[in-house]
Amino acid sequence: MNEVLAISWSNVLSKEFVGPAVRIGVLVFVGFPLILSFAALVGRSTRKRLTPQANMLIRKGIVYFGSVMIFISILNQSGYPLKTLLGAAGIAGIAIGFASQTSVSNIISGLFLISEKPFAVGDVIQVGSTKGAILSIDLLSVKLRTFDNHLIRLPNEMLIKSEVRNITRFPIRRLDIELSVAYKENIQKIREVLLDIADKEPLCLDEPEPDVRFQNFGDSGLEFLYAIWCVREDYLKLKKNIMQQIKERFDEEGIEIPFPHRTLYTGSATGPFPIRIVNGQSEDKEELRADN
Repeated sequence: MNEVLAISWSNVLSKEFVGPAVRIGVLVFVGFPLILSFAALVGRSTRKRLTPQANMLIRKGIVYFGSVMIFISILNQSGYPLKTLLGAAGIAGIAIGFASQTSVSNIISGLFLISEKPFAVGDVIQVGSTKGAILSIDLLSVKLRTFDNHLIRLPNEMLIKSEVRNITRFPIRRLDIELSVAYKENIQKIREVLLDIADKEPLCLDEPEPDVRFQNFGDSGLEFLYAIWCVREDYLKLKKNIMQQIKERFDEEGIEIPFPHRTLYTGSATGPFPIRIVNGQSEDKEELRADN
């Protein structure tokens, strides 16, 4: 009797437990590595033909789709009724849809960003006061790395509604420097000195040519816009070099860089401030007492 029970119990284990358990183990330990390997293979084969964000989305789509299929297969092997699962998923989907309107809006906005391609992975963009290099473009958000090494997540819906400035879209950039000189300085001399600085700087491009524009009569001096062009990779280095060269060259040429001046005026009724020159601290105190 015991032998009969043992044989029947082993048959139950082999048929109803061991077989599905082995198949589930194969799905988990073989299926997931295969999906990751296939996604990596597709990513390498399409790297040169697609943009970085399209390549990233294809790889993530393969991983997500394959993971869902493996999960459904595991439930099927476990004996869970898929019809019940699909019905529950439909009800849950409706509830989640009402509760996640913002997420749906971000997904739709992400699809527009992917199709429009205003920027790509690796570009430097500015949204409002936020500036950084793009790490990834996902369906819900865009992730940036700022220049002080912070990670910033921007929802796609905000990018659709905001002005986005792509700083590194084109191969060359213009560096604009606003500067001011004293009113006594000669405008033509200022122009010649600044153009000579640009001509001697190896990082400054000859085409488009540098430009010096007399902008305005400022509160403290004559205001100029100094515009020079460079390769986008040399922008920060050129800015550091050119600012130092302007200061050193202006000092050599005796060109004055003014600072703000303020004049105090008490009005026509009270007249100007009285000024008295005294000798010594005691006389100064006596004058103050006399005035009071």
